[in-house]
Amino acid sequence: MTIFRSGFLAASIIALSSGSALADYELNILHINDLHSRIEAINKFDSTCSAEEEGKGECFGGVARLKAAIDAQRQALSGKNVLLLNAGDNFQGSLFYTTYKGAAEAEFLNLMKFDAMTVGNHEFDDSEDGLAAFLDKVQFPVVTANVAAGAGSKLGDRIKPFIVLDQGGQKIGIVGAVANDTAELSSPGPNVLIGDDVADITAAIGELKKQGVNKIIALTHVGYPRDLAAIAKIPDVDVVVGGHTNTFLSNTSDKAEGPYPTLVDNPGGYKVPVVQAGAYTKYLGDLKVVFDDAGVVKEASGEPILIDSKIKPDEAVLARIKELSGPIEELKNKIVAESSAPIDGSRETCRAAECAMGNLVTDAILDRTKDQGITIAITNGGGLRASIDGGPVSMGEVISVLPFQNTVATFQLKGSDLVAALENGLSQIEEGAGRFPQVSGLKYAFDKSKPAGSRVVSVEVKEGDAFVPLDPAKTYGVVSNNYMRSGGDGYSVFAKSGQNAYDFGPNLELVVADYLAAHQPYKPYTDGRITEVAASAPATADAATGTEAKPAASTDTAAKSAEGTATSGEATSTTTTATETKPATTTDTAVTSTEGAATTTTNTSASSAAMAGGKHVIARGDTLWDLAKAAYGDGTLWRKIAEANGNPRPRALHVGKELSIPPK
Repeated sequence: MTIFRSGFLAASIIALSSGSALADYELNILHINDLHSRIEAINKFDSTCSAEEEGKGECFGGVARLKAAIDAQRQALSGKNVLLLNAGDNFQGSLFYTTYKGAAEAEFLNLMKFDAMTVGNHEFDDSEDGLAAFLDKVQFPVVTANVAAGAGSKLGDRIKPFIVLDQGGQKIGIVGAVANDTAELSSPGPNVLIGDDVADITAAIGELKKQGVNKIIALTHVGYPRDLAAIAKIPDVDVVVGGHTNTFLSNTSDKAEGPYPTLVDNPGGYKVPVVQAGAYTKYLGDLKVVFDDAGVVKEASGEPILIDSKIKPDEAVLARIKELSGPIEELKNKIVAESSAPIDGSRETCRAAECAMGNLVTDAILDRTKDQGITIAITNGGGLRASIDGGPVSMGEVISVLPFQNTVATFQLKGSDLVAALENGLSQIEEGAGRFPQVSGLKYAFDKSKPAGSRVVSVEVKEGDAFVPLDPAKTYGVVSNNYMRSGGDGYSVFAKSGQNAYDFGPNLELVVADYLAAHQPYKPYTDGRITEVAASAPATADAATGTEAKPAASTDTAAKSAEGTATSGEATSTTTTATETKPATTTDTAVTSTEGAATTTTNTSASSAAMAGGKHVIARGDTLWDLAKAAYGDGTLWRKIAEANGNPRPRALHVGKELSIPPK
């Protein structure tokens, strides 16, 4: 590759220069990532779509639709240079993986005729054994530069650091990488070493250049933030096709996390297009890249293709899915309970704040182990893989939420180590990491504006009917899952400091199904057990003791609960019975504790001007709940405002932006 890289040129300019156009090379890249065993079509909750929803045209994805979309796009690009790439995490997420352990995924990926794939961290969930069996079956190359299989590994030499493909007479280098913390996130085992993504990609590129390759694609499973900050800045990387963070990019949707492609300045003086295509087969990435004869990217454009009901599923694949689903149909359809409302298990909520699904799962495992002296439950938000809609709840839906077959794990831990565990869980909140801690029997407040490792503001534990400050020297009974207990998701303190550990309790999905059955109709809720403190609120705290000075709040009103539980006039009305829960916001509430009493401060001024049928300019302290309260007299109608304004994140309302307040 050349050191100097020119900027992007518009297609119209390229067309005007017939001389340069002769040397241009167009490459069309179709791509998916994070399939997560969504063999069947999914609904808006990312769970398996029902026949009724299919009949209403409300289903997305599934491998039958995905194959049809790939075939159609290949046909549309007939005669052009086309690659189909897979950015990893095909395992885990449905009963198909639970039943067939990767064999079904391999079969359908083979039918789609991928040109290359990189492994995701979940490909190691059943140790190297599960991945080795998958590699036995796939008929396309797997490339991951930072996976090194030892002499005793069953992987052998089947995972290559890079490959060279010939497309239209041009050499295309593809180099792969998986997340550096895969050993924490999954279970590669002692015979597999996970190296450094940047260093190993750089080394692979050196080998590609020796072979005269000047067009190089990094096929990664490290996450969108890492792709932008590090991978796209590696010298001589031309394009990054990523996965891991399930990131939806688009030029037309206000729900996208960035443009498709996102252009990153490489130190070599050129721009690198970075793409990702959501997750769960809902989108097929479609990127066109134009290179000049020196391997310089001159143009990059595209938009992910929505795999919705307009795409007719491949009939042969549907028939094969039906055949494979026979042995699991009875289990999947068994109704175990009923929920009075949807249970939010979305990635966006559960990896950043208290979520209803986190409360359900932690309440369930704590209830199961309370007779063993266990008083605190903690689980990772990333282990919650789907939401559940209201109405009858099937066992299949529960398994979609908890697909990993993790077991209930109990142990004893000092209070100071619990704080360390919470700090780990909050350490990567900006990246949407799965380690975010959902809890029961415990309340904590955090400030994400603080450096990682010092974000916990206060911690309280439940004793009897009240919450009291955590005692750093006291030993507490804790329940989690065996993955976290053994150090997964960075919770090494559990593995190192946990005492009397027992990792072989019942499976999480069975415990949750039993809990739902015992509490039906189940009423989803949040109750303020996790609170984000506004960065602007001055406070002093001692996380080990749980004491904190009350944040200044010149325009707020305060209500104190004598029993030590955080309450407010609006929030408590939804804690035990409401089917809509108040969305947490950075400026909405701040929980403080002194000698076991909690104070909640609630904004009451900025939102008071909101009127139904009018407009409202967001002021500091506004929340969707308070706006709905002012406009309709009912905070539970906050979703009406959200839906009218493109569903802004409740935790990130932008001051100064105008909202439409729909008529009641």
